[in-house]
Amino acid sequence: MYERAGKVLPAGVSYGIRDITPYPFYVAEAKGCKLTDVDGNVYRDFWTGHGALILGHSHPLVMDAVAAQLRKGTHIGFSHELEIELAERLVDMVPSAEMVRYTSSGTEANMYSSRLARAYTGRMKLVKMEGGWHGGYDSLHKGVHEPFDVPESAGLNPKTVEDTLVIPFNDLDAARKALKGEDVASLVVEPLMGVGGFLIPEPGYLEGLREICDETGTLLIFDEVISGFRLGPGGGQGYFGVTPDVTILGKIMGGGFPIGAFCGRRDIFERLDHRKYPDMRERSFHGGTFTGNPVSMVAGIVTLDLLREGKVYEHIDGLGERVRKGLADIIEGSDVDAALTGVCSTFGIHFQKEAPRNVRDVTRNDAKAAKAYYAHMLFRNIVYVSPTLPHSFISEPHTEADIEAYLTATEDFFRTYKG
Repeated sequence: MYERAGKVLPAGVSYGIRDITPYPFYVAEAKGCKLTDVDGNVYRDFWTGHGALILGHSHPLVMDAVAAQLRKGTHIGFSHELEIELAERLVDMVPSAEMVRYTSSGTEANMYSSRLARAYTGRMKLVKMEGGWHGGYDSLHKGVHEPFDVPESAGLNPKTVEDTLVIPFNDLDAARKALKGEDVASLVVEPLMGVGGFLIPEPGYLEGLREICDETGTLLIFDEVISGFRLGPGGGQGYFGVTPDVTILGKIMGGGFPIGAFCGRRDIFERLDHRKYPDMRERSFHGGTFTGNPVSMVAGIVTLDLLREGKVYEHIDGLGERVRKGLADIIEGSDVDAALTGVCSTFGIHFQKEAPRNVRDVTRNDAKAAKAYYAHMLFRNIVYVSPTLPHSFISEPHTEADIEAYLTATEDFFRTYKG
């Protein structure tokens, strides 16, 4: 299959991070927390669709609702009740959400929210974090990988990022300096930093960002594509107790189908209202063919209804605590340098002595050890995506047996790895 793929897909994959050396395995079926490849091998999946499948693959209630919707229509192109129903749930669950607009991906949600922030404030500059991943949107596609001062992609027009400032995560002094002068439209941050392997904000950091943004009239944007509904019904802002002005959502809220959204304060989102702002010079444009498509809407409605009951979080957060404690015990009894990050149903392993505070710290990871660990886990039919930075999600179908299998395989590695 990889040979076939190489003839029609660049590098033989549809997304670079799915390129596994020496070649990817190809999934034929996904159900619960298990993947079955075309050769019949079964894997325990700790990547769960880039973290989107908090209920696991092919959850029966989601599948039933989608099957029923398929018979009514997959794409309508006009308004329908389902887009209202999902928005009502978002407003009820997400602390910052007073109004909502949909997109088809997190990238688009970041793009439109940045434009909205500029329209609302009348300012042009944006601030983001080193290592912060906000999709492929040009103005935020800066400072993702070290070295942070070189272009992240060929073809990026330098003019699209010249008004984007990049600062370290967990550094309030850097944020104060960047926002000094009151010419920044928005500061965007992941409350739980995903690309760095679930880096945790230090006590007072998010509160400090909120205070600095208030003082300077800058909009605080939380990119919760990963943390949204992962850290509880209110996402990262509910978990950490800090409310942004605008929130970016995706992944989990689509129930396994393509989706994105941005939501926030009413006075900000009224700038999207063509009735209140008929002059396009004052209004921020937003649109998209598949925005609010009924399949993603109904899948999201079922998913959020299940999450609001609370039982899913009790289960997956308990397993998260179990795996982090087990990993900590393994690391403590080993000669291999490693540290842990993550909260709730997320966990990351960093092959260095101290837990990283930001992405610059992450670059100290022992890549050789990380790749050896990945190969070790893959051989034991346990999978996640990043061979150089082990970080994983737990979903509702995972069991104590899955966690014990993960810990047993990890203990074998830490006992036998010689560097």
